Amino acid sequence: MRFGQHLRVYLAAGATDLRKSINGLSILVEDALELDVLSGHLFVFCNRNRTLIKMLYWDRNGFCLWMKRLEKDRFDWPESSQPVVQLDQ
Repeated sequence: MRFGQHLRVYLAAGATDLRKSINGLSILVEDALELDVLSGHLFVFCNRNRTLIKMLYWDRNGFCLWMKRLEKDRFDWPESSQPVVQLDQ
């Protein structure tokens, strides 16, 4: 996995239905967030309970999907009037 120095991280604000996998999340990036899923940037989603995140990344010729589930704590997750919050390195 290679992240360039121009990597951007996009957090989908609010809750996302994380029953979705690569196809569903990539459609969400393109349609709801209006971003290019093939850009090589990292897209991060969190569930309603804030115990699970999924990260979607396009790596040259295929998607990578990572998941992290917390057993005890909860993720701090932004609530925003905008659908996406952009971070940089």
